[in-house]
Amino acid sequence: MSGPRLGFFSRVLEEASAADRYRFAIEQIAHAEQAGFASAWLAQHHFGEHEGGLPSPFVLLAAAAERTSRIALATGVVTLPLDDPLRVAEDATVLDQISGGRVQLGLATGGTPSSFAAFGRESDRRREIFADHLDVLLAALEGRGIRGTDSRIYPAAGDLSARIWQATFSIDGGRRAGERGDGLLLSRTQPRTPDAPAAPLHELQLPIIEAYRAALPDGAPVRVLASRTALVVDPENRTRALELAGDGLRHLARTMFGIDTDGVALDELVRLTDTHVGTVDEVVASLSADRTLPEASDVSFQVHSIAATHELTLRSLELLAGEVAPRLGFAVGADAAAALHHAHRPLALAAPSEGLA
Repeated sequence: MSGPRLGFFSRVLEEASAADRYRFAIEQIAHAEQAGFASAWLAQHHFGEHEGGLPSPFVLLAAAAERTSRIALATGVVTLPLDDPLRVAEDATVLDQISGGRVQLGLATGGTPSSFAAFGRESDRRREIFADHLDVLLAALEGRGIRGTDSRIYPAAGDLSARIWQATFSIDGGRRAGERGDGLLLSRTQPRTPDAPAAPLHELQLPIIEAYRAALPDGAPVRVLASRTALVVDPENRTRALELAGDGLRHLARTMFGIDTDGVALDELVRLTDTHVGTVDEVVASLSADRTLPEASDVSFQVHSIAATHELTLRSLELLAGEVAPRLGFAVGADAAAALHHAHRPLALAAPSEGLA
C-alpha cells in the first residue's frame, strides 16, 4: 500500500489585502496541482482576518476550478451549524458541476461562540444543530424531498453525499464519522489533556482513527486526512523561516494551549505546536516521527501559523511534492488525484481507472 496522498491546505491568512489573499490562494492551488498535489482544502472563517480570511470557500474554489483540471477542491471545513444546509448543498453541487466532479465536502460543528451569536445560533447547541443540518444536507444531496416537501435541488448532486468528511478532536467524533462512512479530518494540532501536557500529537489522534475504523460499515473505505503545519525552505532561507514562525507560534501556544511563552525558545514552540519548519532534511526528520501519518489516507500541509510570504509558500509546495513526499512515500501526481476521486466508493468498486471519470 502506498503512503497518504499529498494535499494542500490554506486558511487564507497572508499579510495582504483581502483581494490579494484570494488571488494568492488561487495561485497556490494552481501551483499545487502543477507540483503534483492530489487535493486543495480551504478553511472557512467568519468575522475578522486573524484566524482565517475566507467566509465563502465555494466561491473561491469555483475560481480555482477554472485554473485547474485535476486537483480535488475541498472545504476544510464548512461550519455546518452556522450555514443553511440547503444552500451548502446547492453551492457544493454547482461547484461539483463546474469542476468536473472534484469536490470533497469537509464539515464541522466548530466555530467560536461569538460567531454563533452573530448568526442567531446557540453555541452550546452546536452538536444538535449540526445533526439537524446534516439531515437536511443529506436529503438535498441524495435527491430526497427537503423538509417534508417535494422540492429537490437542481442540479442533482450525483454521489456527492458520499464525499463528505467530518472534522473532530475527539474519539466520539471519530466514531460518529465512521458510523456514517464519512471521511475523517484530523487537525494540524490540538489541545493536550492536563495529565499529559507534553504528549505527542499521535497519542491523541491514533485513538480517534482506531474508533473511526472500528465504526465503519463493512466495505466502506478508510478516508483519514491528517492536516499538518509545514514550511519547507531552501537552506539559505532557513533563518528567515524561523523568524517568520516566532510570533504566530507564540500566539498559537498561548491561545490553544494556555502556555506562557515568555522565555520559551523557538525550537520548543515548534515542538509544542506540532509545527514542521526548516530544510527538506529537517522536515523529513520531524514528519518521520509522526505516527499518525502512516495511518492516514491523505495528508494536507498548511503554512499557518507561520507568517510565510506567498513566495515562500509556493516554494514550500514545490519542495514538499518534489523532495519531501518521495522520501516519505507520499502519493503525488495524476494517479494520486485519480485515487482520491474514487476513494469514497465501496472497496469492491474502487478500482483505479484512467483520468477522473
